[in-house]
Amino acid sequence: MKIAIIGGGYVGLVSAACFAEFGVEVVVAETDPARLDRLLAGEMPIYEPGLDALVAANRAAGRLDFTGTLPEAIVGAEAVFIAVGTPSRRGGGHADLTYVFAAAEQVVMALDHSAVLVTKSTVPVGTGRKLAALAARLRPDLEIEVASNPEFLREGSAIGDFMRPDRVVVGAETEQARSVLRALYRPLNLIETPILMTGLETAELIKYAANTFLAMKVTFINEMADLCESVGADVHDVARGMGLDGRIGRKFLHPGPGFGGSCFPKDTLALARIAQDARAPSRLTEAVVAVNEARKAGLGRRIIDAAGDDLRGRRIAVLGLAFKPETDDMRDSPAIPAIEALAETGAIVVAYDPAAMTAAKPLLPATIRFGETALQAIEGADVLVVMTEWNEFRSLAPVRLAQAMHGRVIVDLRNIFDPGAMRAAGFVYHGVGRGDRPVTDSGADKDSEHG
Repeated sequence: MKIAIIGGGYVGLVSAACFAEFGVEVVVAETDPARLDRLLAGEMPIYEPGLDALVAANRAAGRLDFTGTLPEAIVGAEAVFIAVGTPSRRGGGHADLTYVFAAAEQVVMALDHSAVLVTKSTVPVGTGRKLAALAARLRPDLEIEVASNPEFLREGSAIGDFMRPDRVVVGAETEQARSVLRALYRPLNLIETPILMTGLETAELIKYAANTFLAMKVTFINEMADLCESVGADVHDVARGMGLDGRIGRKFLHPGPGFGGSCFPKDTLALARIAQDARAPSRLTEAVVAVNEARKAGLGRRIIDAAGDDLRGRRIAVLGLAFKPETDDMRDSPAIPAIEALAETGAIVVAYDPAAMTAAKPLLPATIRFGETALQAIEGADVLVVMTEWNEFRSLAPVRLAQAMHGRVIVDLRNIFDPGAMRAAGFVYHGVGRGDRPVTDSGADKDSEHG
């Protein structure tokens, strides 16, 4: 079986490598010359653990190839996957489908045989129906089926998510389209992966609904963390007490600086706009977007309050820049507004990230310095800020930190350190939701302050 994937970005590249590992012949069409050159040279344009080895193995086996010519990629393909970007449109938050429709039109016009056109990109509800109409209008001489096959890949663990998924969602209107997708995912039958066959609109909405629900869990526990700080509770015990309830589950109940990355910010905003346009507004989704944006915007103030108002000339070490560990993705990373706020105070900010510094440099103020290692960034620091929970940061011993740092303030926005151990080593430790702030007398006075 042969398929083509249009777009060699994160989703397209991971999907191509994993389908090839299933034994499928895959050709990826990538129109960016620089990215294509890197792929042909065996270099990964993204950071994803294990991806380079998987791509190399399947290229060597003859199952995976790359081309800059779309018509060449789709020759003989039973299915053509569209895996191009759908960024938020400026000013509104709607998903920008320019690249999706441009790719679809090129595919439809270049096809010389019947095939299934599959959206792997995250697209608003109704996009598949529009693509089907486009195909019927441009190529009435061919049977071009349209299907939706949303991805549920987490950056940093995408290969495992593809090879051992919780479920596969397929939106298709005909048995031909369903049979092609079933054949592609047949290897997952061995591990009894549920494959949900549904309609186009339903599949498109499942993707947005799933991401928004997870983002809502993150936002909720962050608000509970703020409450814990005010009343003297421990958010980790609160999360554990919630997560042990089988109806809730423990995943995505980890407090922090707010969600970022390529999916949650874009998809929550897009779902809010989809719901508004459909005259069925999702107030919960709108609240998730607003609360998360406010949290990220307030990070700088949180750090300044912990470190002392006058930071001019003081050295601030920031560990972690990517929005999460095991990726170099800086999209909507909470580190960006936090570092911008620190730079405005006149502080000397020295940052380090194991994977994301190249991607981060053009996004951060020109005054930011970068360490070659975590300890180099920490050396002589007055304040240490943890932004991303890379495992290598967890192993930094309190004694070693005390030896390296000039000051004794730690702002741990990921709660990777033991507060007791840090305080025993002489640090003023600030975590998230660990009841470090004094207990207030009551909530009534605070409520009245805010109207």
